[in-house]
Amino acid sequence: MDYKTLHLAHDNKIATITLNRPEKRNAISYELIDDLSVALKEVVNSSARVLILTGAGKAFCSGMDLDNLKALLGRSPEQNVEDSETMARLFRSLHDFPRPTIAAVNGAAIAGGCGLATLCDFTLAVPEAKFGYTEVRIGFVPAIVSTFLLRQVGEKHARDLLLTGRIIEAEEAHRIGLINEIVPSEKLSGRARELASQIMENSPASLICTKRLLSEHARSELDAQIRSAVQENAAIRATADFREGVSSFLEKRKPRWSGE
Repeated sequence: MDYKTLHLAHDNKIATITLNRPEKRNAISYELIDDLSVALKEVVNSSARVLILTGAGKAFCSGMDLDNLKALLGRSPEQNVEDSETMARLFRSLHDFPRPTIAAVNGAAIAGGCGLATLCDFTLAVPEAKFGYTEVRIGFVPAIVSTFLLRQVGEKHARDLLLTGRIIEAEEAHRIGLINEIVPSEKLSGRARELASQIMENSPASLICTKRLLSEHARSELDAQIRSAVQENAAIRATADFREGVSSFLEKRKPRWSGE
């Protein structure tokens, strides 16, 4: 299938999805969400045994596309819920992906992009990569990503990242367990493929069963948490702070919060 926002390649049982909007720092658009959802299904139905996810250009994924962000101001409550459910399904499909997944983070991974990077089984990053859940800085609630982040780094680190909205360097991300390895940029692709080859030395049936077991362990808790997260994610969009946060971000000015 032809994709407009990403590139899917297969080589020696390794599938590689490359987010391919370098001029937009691979920002998340509605079209990218659709393409990535379809590409993940295509990989599931292929002979690939490992999936690598990476980005083209200097960024992995910089968060939401500015045009789509602006459009959120005019969405109805029903559309807000639908948008939230769509993003939740994408994150869940990556979290529950039946084959091992490796994120090769080639640059900034911010907000939803940070979610995509860290939901993979393994996350490799270049030294200059930056990570952050910046939603609270523009009036959003990092509801859906918080569900997964709590399980990955623990409550103290999650509260720090989610409540401050600060951006951290790769070294700190590695220290708190958000990523697995820091790899020089010129070696990132090779290291990802080396890790994929190492994984493929194991039993394919065992890997599939282990992935399924890990997903099942978390399923009931995640189901309840994501339902709540979707509602919070949609509800914040009806607030004055959300409208002010998005407007100030687009206008490149300091927000004037009302708390409403």
